[in-house]
Amino acid sequence: MTAIKTAMKSKDTVALTALRSVKSAILLAQTESGSKDSMSEAEEVKLLQKLVKQRQDSAAIFSQQNRPDLAAPELAEAEIISQFLPEMLSEAEVEKHVVVAIEKLGATSMKDMGKVMGVVSKELAGKTDGKTISTLVKQKLMS
Repeated sequence: MTAIKTAMKSKDTVALTALRSVKSAILLAQTESGSKDSMSEAEEVKLLQKLVKQRQDSAAIFSQQNRPDLAAPELAEAEIISQFLPEMLSEAEVEKHVVVAIEKLGATSMKDMGKVMGVVSKELAGKTDGKTISTLVKQKLMS
């Protein structure tokens, strides 16, 4: 709410749009049938990651269609929402976790990818995205 007020005062329409969409998504998640009164921090992080990914995907589609005028605001909103996410791990740090998980599970082939993905995804929830984990697990299991 503080960030929304700041964006309103500074007349930053891109930030205001992004922050209002975050607020809306959180309220929707809280009012869904069967949900609790409040969200856990992990659920909030997952929701924010989803919102960032949606905007990045939209921007990629707009760029493919040669519409930079529509892609730029999407990327700007994604960056604003990303400010509320915890610090993401670098690819090298994620790779260390993947290697440890592969050694711990004794994974040797692509058949073991699901096991490794499950362990690493739980361990690094909210600290990196699944695509990065998947790419690194494939690289390590294929080599």
